[in-house]
Amino acid sequence: MTDHPLAPLLAERLESVGRIFEAALVSDVPVVNSLCRHVERYRGKMLRPTLVIVSGLAARGTGGGAQLEAPPERHDTLAAVVEMIHMATLVHDDVLDEADLRRGGATINSLRGNETAVMLGDYLISSAFRLCSTLGDPGLNLALGETTNALCAGEILQLSHRGDMALDERTYFDIVRGKTAVLVGSSCRLGALLSGAPERVCASLGAFGEELGMAFQIQDDVLDLVGDQQVVGKTLGIDLRKGKLTLPMVMHLAQCDAVMRTRTLELIRHVDAVGVRDLMERSGAIERARQRAMSMVSSAKARLDALPDSVARGLLHLMADAVVDRSS
Repeated sequence: MTDHPLAPLLAERLESVGRIFEAALVSDVPVVNSLCRHVERYRGKMLRPTLVIVSGLAARGTGGGAQLEAPPERHDTLAAVVEMIHMATLVHDDVLDEADLRRGGATINSLRGNETAVMLGDYLISSAFRLCSTLGDPGLNLALGETTNALCAGEILQLSHRGDMALDERTYFDIVRGKTAVLVGSSCRLGALLSGAPERVCASLGAFGEELGMAFQIQDDVLDLVGDQQVVGKTLGIDLRKGKLTLPMVMHLAQCDAVMRTRTLELIRHVDAVGVRDLMERSGAIERARQRAMSMVSSAKARLDALPDSVARGLLHLMADAVVDRSS
């Protein structure tokens, strides 16, 4: 999307987000600074900060002109806040998954151990709420507190279902909504809120973000089975190794007969990633999961009808399509 009309503005704004992010994490303790610099490599595509900014742009003027629009710095600060929370979840996820690789580099837990990684994740969350408080709006802190509660609850729900070979789609989506989608939804909704948008617009953008987040997670599920680790940039096969059923597995097990179910469970127990992938591909489960992600993207884009036509709304459409087209 480097040729998009908003690309130069976004590049400038994301640089600002990066500066705010780095400044907010500065500590008097040198080892904390070193670890935070390492975590900054995790930022990648910065999907959530981008959604804060673009949602804010797309929602401008929808409040009827009676409300003052927030200056760009407020959106940039909020974007840094949601990225800090996201980084914290990645650091904690790597501990839970015993992952060695993130964004093509070593994870904090593999470098310094689980204890340090857990405390660094906590430091990131604490820093995020401290930074958010500088915006002077307790409602933002409350909304993000509800979001982080949902993130933790989603992760706990997933942990409670590790090894559950009877996991159904409804529970799967409850997990995904909590551990992934709510933060994406909050990024969009709060970006609109800072632009003075009415509740109906904020709600539509929040729903857009949640559906986008779920589609993003489904694509992650697919990549965990069929992706190239060098391209994806993180340890693959973790879901299988940790006994976490992803959507292709849930779909496959729900439709196979007793003989195929027994064979599939045997491959899962032996952590045979190649064997599981082959079964998922032959049964069509991987393709059905991809189709579900595409359907969610279509539904998410329909939510944007609540917004006036604009370059920013068009970019949200493109970002939604990119979720299911990505290979990393």
